[in-house]
Amino acid sequence: MATVPAWRAARVTPLGELHAPPRMTAVLLRLTVQVVLVASLWHGLYSRTGTTAGLDEGQAVTYAVLAVLASRIRQLDQYAGRDSVIQHMHYGTIVYWYLRPLPPQRYYALRALGEQLYGFAWALAGYTVCLVAGVVDPPGSAAVAGVFAVSLLLGQLVLYYVMLILDQLCFFTIRNNSAMLILIFAQNLLSGVYAPLWFFPDWFITLSGFLPFQATLSVPLSIYIGRIQLSDAVVELAVQAGWVAVLALFTRWVWRRAARRVIAQGG
Repeated sequence: MATVPAWRAARVTPLGELHAPPRMTAVLLRLTVQVVLVASLWHGLYSRTGTTAGLDEGQAVTYAVLAVLASRIRQLDQYAGRDSVIQHMHYGTIVYWYLRPLPPQRYYALRALGEQLYGFAWALAGYTVCLVAGVVDPPGSAAVAGVFAVSLLLGQLVLYYVMLILDQLCFFTIRNNSAMLILIFAQNLLSGVYAPLWFFPDWFITLSGFLPFQATLSVPLSIYIGRIQLSDAVVELAVQAGWVAVLALFTRWVWRRAARRVIAQGG
C-alpha cells in the first residue's frame, strides 16, 4: 500500500477554502472594505497634522494597511473543515491524531504551515495591488525589505506558538472559546493591529514589551516603515528569536503532558 506523503496535511484547511467559492468571495470583499476604510480613516486623522507620534501620514497609512493584510495570514476557517482541536475534543476524535503514523505535533505544524502559506498568498496579492495603487509606500531599501521579511517570518512563528498554546489548552479544559476571545483581543491590541503602539501611554508600551504579542506584528511593520532603524533591528530580531525558542520548548513540554490525557475507549 502506498504511503500518503505527510506534507498533504498542509492542504487540509486551504482546500476547504478553495472548494468554497462563496467564502473566497466574502474574504475578498471583506479585505477590500477593510483596506479602504482603514486607509480612509488614517488619511482623515492626518488631514490637519503633519506628524503624530513620530509618524507621518504615509508611514501611518502604510502601517495600518499592512496590519490589515497581515491579519489574513491566520484567519482561515478551520471549523468548516471540522479539523480544529476544539471540535476534535468535543467529538472525541482527537484520539485519531495519536493513532496515525504521523505524530500529532507534526500534523498540527504541517496544517498550520499550509494555512499560513495560503493566507500569505492573499496578503501578498493585496500588498501588490496596494503598492501599485499607491496606497502603501515601498520599503526604504532592499536591506529594509530583507530584514522585514526575516522579522515577519519570526513574527509568524511566534504567533503560531501562541495559537498552539491556546489549542493545547483544550486538552485540559475541553473548550477554549472564552480564552480564544480574550487572546484575539489581546493579540490585536498588544501587537499593534488596532493602532501603532507608539500612540499608547508609556506604561502600556512597557507592559507590552514583556509579552510576545508585539513581536508578531508591531516589530516587522515598524522595520518596514522605518520606525525601527536597521541598526536597532538586530536586537529586535534577537528578541523575536528568543520568544520563538522559549515558546517552542514550552509547547513541546505541553504536547507530552497532553498525550497523557488522551484516552481511547474500547481500543
